[in-house]
Amino acid sequence: MRPVRTAARSMLAAIFVVQGWSAFTNPGRLAGKATKITERLEPGIKAIHPNLPTEAETLVRVNGAAQVAGGLLLATGHATRPAALLLAGSLVPTTLAGHAFWEVEDPAERAQQRINFLKNMGLFGGLVLAALDKEGRPDLRWRAGRTYKRAKKHLKDSSPIPLHHR
Repeated sequence: MRPVRTAARSMLAAIFVVQGWSAFTNPGRLAGKATKITERLEPGIKAIHPNLPTEAETLVRVNGAAQVAGGLLLATGHATRPAALLLAGSLVPTTLAGHAFWEVEDPAERAQQRINFLKNMGLFGGLVLAALDKEGRPDLRWRAGRTYKRAKKHLKDSSPIPLHHR
């Protein structure tokens, strides 16, 4: 199943690498739409540290860099779970700023923005699945339960006094 996971992660990552690079190298074309989101984020950013940048172009560039980095990590199979979470997080402001179809009056443009919004929701769902994917390995709960059962059996088999009499 590994080749399928590798191909799927690469396909999912491709849009983030391409669009993230575009945002990183040319943030000005997205800054206008991003302003409504960056203005809302400014108080939170300033609360974290007063010297962090809050201008729309800089935040678009940072988001683009995060998408490129996360996309490359996801595509190459390195730190796939954190990369998927990073990409999912970067997709939220991108979607809210770029595809707010509920604010568009023109029916044709509204329909196009709704499609892009839903596409991003689909990408978000794929990223959640990628973040939860353990590549077929059992999770910690299963391994802990198995270890407990083995230890209990080992103690029962090696104990001179039955466990139920202690």
